Amino acid sequence: MTTQSNTSPVDIIVPDIGDSDGVEIIEILVAVGDQVMLDDSLVTLESDKASMEIPASAAGVIDSITVKVGDTVSTGAVIGTMKPTADTTADSSAADSASSDVNSSDQSASAELSTAENSVDASTTQASATEDQDANTTSDATAPSAAVSSATPAAAPAAAMATSQPQNSSSPTAHIDHEKIRTAHASPGVRRYAREHGADLSLINGSGPKERILKTDVTAFIKTALEGVGSNYGSQGGAGTTGIPPIPEVDFTRFGEIERVELGRINKISAKNLHRAWLNIPLVTHHDEADITDVEAFRKDLKKDYKEGDAKITGLAFHMKALVHTLKAFPKVNSSLTPDGQALFYKKYFHIGIAVDTPNGLVVPVFRDVDKKSISDLAIEMADMSQRARNKKLKPDEMQGASMTISSLGGIGGTAFTPLVNPPEVAILGITRARMQPVWDGEQFIPRLMCPLDLSYDHRVVDGAEAARFLTYYCNAIKDVRRLLL
Repeated sequence: MTTQSNTSPVDIIVPDIGDSDGVEIIEILVAVGDQVMLDDSLVTLESDKASMEIPASAAGVIDSITVKVGDTVSTGAVIGTMKPTADTTADSSAADSASSDVNSSDQSASAELSTAENSVDASTTQASATEDQDANTTSDATAPSAAVSSATPAAAPAAAMATSQPQNSSSPTAHIDHEKIRTAHASPGVRRYAREHGADLSLINGSGPKERILKTDVTAFIKTALEGVGSNYGSQGGAGTTGIPPIPEVDFTRFGEIERVELGRINKISAKNLHRAWLNIPLVTHHDEADITDVEAFRKDLKKDYKEGDAKITGLAFHMKALVHTLKAFPKVNSSLTPDGQALFYKKYFHIGIAVDTPNGLVVPVFRDVDKKSISDLAIEMADMSQRARNKKLKPDEMQGASMTISSLGGIGGTAFTPLVNPPEVAILGITRARMQPVWDGEQFIPRLMCPLDLSYDHRVVDGAEAARFLTYYCNAIKDVRRLLL
């Protein structure tokens, strides 16, 4: 439906989308002449973090669309014009205000964020999860993201390695494709860095936007070659730099009808980042069980006070508070290893990442300052974050900066699993479905609701004894929620 308006057109401006620059437009949801209401989605953007929709800042009629699918935009970009309708309070000053807000927004750097060329990639995608529906159903997160690479050795060893190795399929310099090097998606600075260190760009997959090769991709490639760790960084997904044989290609049409479905961009990046994390982190998982009988009874008591429209208090909110309580007692677990592996960054904040399952894939909103929020505050925020995640309304900076991630399969099932650490974090907590079990109290067996827990950790930072103490402390905290008040 279209509506005529005599109001002068105003610019449609991309709001603050965090530190992401050059985000690709993958879908345009409106056309010239369309009537839109406040917060109606106009276009869909997709970065290497997630998909998001840009909403209308006022009701009106689309006057023009100045972008097309495939274009890239950043905060403050103009994507078209619209004529506000008479019943809206927004006018052209809203656009000016939005532009002003964009220019004045905080662009301070974080140790986890990256530029297009020379910093560490921020966390991206996650593993399977479901939204919390009861005490045994919590949201799931996993270990996404690019790994923190060690400092690259000097150019001389890398160059010597490149020239001294035999020219075969296991050598980084074998079968050099000069045309592919020339057309590789990399900046002049990254190309120079690769040349100086003897790295073949034709063998490196980029983790940046549109598979752009970043400096961290080059350093990871060199590090892998020098350390002799097998990795599928090859551009064709074949043998790694140390000659690990590739999985043979199979013609599945020989066995029956098939359908080829391309992976989404986020899934492709996830595969590389998860593989890189797996190769770089010496991962150990410690398993335990927590008695959540009392906390579940308390949660059910709270239901009696529910009013229509109130946010549902889920078991996950208690897990978040128990995790923060434990991180305060074990500050090393709330740290990140420096890129050179020589020191730790101890974090004074307590931000917890939780994944939300959406029709477009898994996203992991980060709940900031959990230590300063009540159970009710977290319930309200989780309801809001979950809804916005499903509607592609989350900003990239709302999915970055976690102290630690919770990965839960509570709504699905299972007895245990091994979640992957999400670098630059050093640990991740896995939760599976709680079950009633007989527990011996010294005199008799009594039924208790026991929740399996899985703590995966980076053994370079956390040792086995500390991990065991961490999870024991956590089990005691979630068992008696009064401890969360201490």
